Amino acid sequence: MINLDGAVAAKYDATSEVAKDLNAIAGALAKKDPTLWGKAAQIEAGVRLNWIDLPKSSRELLPQLDALSAWARSNNLTNFILCGMGGSSLAPEVIAKTFNRALTILDTTDPAQIAASIPTNLTTTLVIVGSKSGSTIETASQKSFFENLFVKAGLNPVDHFVIVTDPQSPLDKASRASGYRVINADPNVGGRFSALSAFGLVPAALIGVDVSVLLDDADIASQTFSEPNSPAIKLATLLFEQCKENFSLTDEKSSVKGLGDWIEQLIAESTGKDQSGRLPIVVESSAAKVSGPALQIGFAPGVADLNVIASLGEHFILWEWVTALLCRALKVDPFNQPNVTEAKERTGELLEEWRASGIPEITPVISTANFDIYATGSPLTPGDAIRALISPNQKYLAVMAYLNRVADHHICEIRSVLAEKTKIGVTFGWGPRFLHSTGQFHKGGAQNGAFLQITGESAKDLEIPNKEFSFHTLLMAQALGDGAAIQSRELPLVRIHLKNREAGIAEILKLVKNL
Repeated sequence: MINLDGAVAAKYDATSEVAKDLNAIAGALAKKDPTLWGKAAQIEAGVRLNWIDLPKSSRELLPQLDALSAWARSNNLTNFILCGMGGSSLAPEVIAKTFNRALTILDTTDPAQIAASIPTNLTTTLVIVGSKSGSTIETASQKSFFENLFVKAGLNPVDHFVIVTDPQSPLDKASRASGYRVINADPNVGGRFSALSAFGLVPAALIGVDVSVLLDDADIASQTFSEPNSPAIKLATLLFEQCKENFSLTDEKSSVKGLGDWIEQLIAESTGKDQSGRLPIVVESSAAKVSGPALQIGFAPGVADLNVIASLGEHFILWEWVTALLCRALKVDPFNQPNVTEAKERTGELLEEWRASGIPEITPVISTANFDIYATGSPLTPGDAIRALISPNQKYLAVMAYLNRVADHHICEIRSVLAEKTKIGVTFGWGPRFLHSTGQFHKGGAQNGAFLQITGESAKDLEIPNKEFSFHTLLMAQALGDGAAIQSRELPLVRIHLKNREAGIAEILKLVKNL
């Protein structure tokens, strides 16, 4: 059973205009009415609402999942690597953390992190490739890389891959033609709403999680959401009325570790458009100040201003309902992501430009032994460049680290220091992972953010088979492409490029502490 507690939970007013509207339309949402978000969103909504049925319809996958798990066990495939971005990786990551199962998540193009994911024993390794569109550049590049590894090791990739994608996608067609095991997801479910679809359940089943429990919990909970003043209606109303823009999420003392990262993508990418939306900020604990003055949400009793206590299956379907209802209140389309597409297009344009003319030299405004700084204006010192990001007009500061989120993890310390200095919300995203999440909000939401990009040299690059660019080149194209999209909106942006990652990170942390 889902419970809401905390001081903010008591502020729910069933007589408010938003609460009355959401109560009135909840039944229509349960029946998958595509008109709930306006005429402009109707066509997209018409082919994106099957997530509502997943607690029941995904039961059809259970025989396939049982057979797939039995095949993996019989072939001693015990080491699992998931290649996927956004909705294809975030839900499986939460499931693995919650049930304490081993699953390597590869949602990066950083060469060092990819190299670190290469197992010592390929014979026991199974690579799960998840891509809804079947054309995600990161996932396609990772798939080619691992295929090449298996071939070089004298192993047949067909015996070590499982593909999850939409029917008739380019990946579906090519994989079936090559003899790979393929499980299709429902094409009428958007990526970030796909936790209870094949994208979430295939990895979960392979790592030994009983997915029927997730589905049972979600099914029972979802049957209550269209009832008057249900938890979904209350939570969506409170997020609209008690939160102006930023809110924090903490899994402190909860049993759903990592859930905030999944919610972050779901809400930021769904609501962050038309210069509107809500920006989730995932924090380490309720005591962390990195969210600034914002509504605090926790997943255990008594932790935050508003606490949502539920099982993981209940959380998945609850927050999907909450997001759809919140988008109704905000008057935005929950199912498109125009600025994620924009970043992808800019990346592709840069790669093509560099292929034709070479990678151009860009002159930094400041250079030290350990890093270069790129910024508009004429800052005299590194401190000046970072101070220029801090303005009374900015409601949040986004740190975007195109680095190795394992080996370079200490860069995360910058967030709490900047929050203390700025007194505003500070988000932290690993690139290119965040491009499929908060990246939509950065460009499509309220235009009141400041942006600090951190890129770095790669000590050892990795080639992408059958491509004219490497992983490091792809990573830099993603960073610079997104930077160009941010700059086109005249939003403040500084990029720090590390020449030496370890020494550069140490110097940056020292710099911000002394601002």
